[in-house]
Amino acid sequence: LGALQTWPIKLYMADGAPQRFAVHGGFVQVSGENVIVLSDIAELADAIDVERAREAKVRAEAALKADANDAEAAAALARATTRLEVAGAA
Repeated sequence: LGALQTWPIKLYMADGAPQRFAVHGGFVQVSGENVIVLSDIAELADAIDVERAREAKVRAEAALKADANDAEAAAALARATTRLEVAGAA
């Protein structure tokens, strides 16, 4: 059992097809060939609103320029960056 941060993941489904997700916290359990991901938020690549993620990234970067210790802005930047990477728009 392990903890997940905001990060992109790629899972291979039972039919062998890969699926990319943006995961925002949670847990992962690996047992043999099985992986269980429990996450508060997991977004499929094709469900990500790229323009919204770009706007969120710009806002977070601006907030971090104003206050480099802004934890909320740092978390928002990590989420936006992960979404853009998973959507193939990074």
